[in-house]
Amino acid sequence: MAAMKRRYSRDEFAPRGDDLYEAQVRPHLKAEDDGKFAASDIESGAFEIDGDELEACDKLTARIPDPQIWLVRIGSHFLHRFGGREKRRTS
Repeated sequence: MAAMKRRYSRDEFAPRGDDLYEAQVRPHLKAEDDGKFAASDIESGAFEIDGDELEACDKLTARIPDPQIWLVRIGSHFLHRFGGREKRRTS
């Protein structure tokens, strides 16, 4: 599989992805989508939702040739979280 080429700068890519998510993806979400991944093509507006991030991207790539993928974890500000959480003290 050939690597996809980025056609937008970082400064352009993220705002387009965020705007697309808010305008075209979020209105279609259901409560059971929370925690899943939404992969969107920032050029066509097409998107796929799946519990597995690679599956969401693969489904989108099968529909759209050479997509410019913006990936979001639904219901979270973060795609992934690194490190553990501190335990709260209960004393």
